[in-house]
Amino acid sequence: MTPSTKPYDPQLTQQFYDRISKAYDLIADSGERDARNQGIDALQLAGGESVLDIGYGTGSAVLELAKRVGVDGSVTGIDISPGMQQVAQEKVNESGTQAKVQLEVGSAMKLPYGDDTFDAVYTSFTLELFPAADIPTVLAEARRVVKPGGKLGVVAMASVRDGEHDSALEKVYKWSHHHFPHIVDCRPIDAEKFVTDAGFEMIHDQRIEIWTMPVAIVVAK
Repeated sequence: MTPSTKPYDPQLTQQFYDRISKAYDLIADSGERDARNQGIDALQLAGGESVLDIGYGTGSAVLELAKRVGVDGSVTGIDISPGMQQVAQEKVNESGTQAKVQLEVGSAMKLPYGDDTFDAVYTSFTLELFPAADIPTVLAEARRVVKPGGKLGVVAMASVRDGEHDSALEKVYKWSHHHFPHIVDCRPIDAEKFVTDAGFEMIHDQRIEIWTMPVAIVVAK
């Protein structure tokens, strides 16, 4: 498939997610929830740890991460969309976890945190939103801010492995992304290769399916 000729525009991405922020859970949460939580399980967080969630969306993963790190831990989130921040902050406020959760608006391409800040970095259904050329930058920033020996957890739509074939739905999804990239903005990626190429060591490599489409659940250090 010929790559889309339409340039990536972070402002359009932000505006798109602002528009759908209040409806996002109805659109996607039922499909993403199990994979997202399996990724958090695989991360094996301990009480008192600090975690960064890149692309926190409506905050569902933030709340689950907050449970895992307990009262002595902390969760920081960064997302490009102010609309998503508003929805996620409302969830945090209602859950009573706001004392240990901080949600910010910003770019994963240049994280506003110091080196070796977090025990773990987690991201779900976000890495595949970036152009392939930008994914190494996002992962380099994740590696910079995670402490030595810390972990990276990635849940992402995955490209099929060698010898496998796209399902009918995956073919439709890829076609839609190619022709309407600002509506169907994510696409399958080789998450495992991106992670190892970024200098991480794989410690958990799992594949599941959502509606016949493969999803990668990766933990690396």
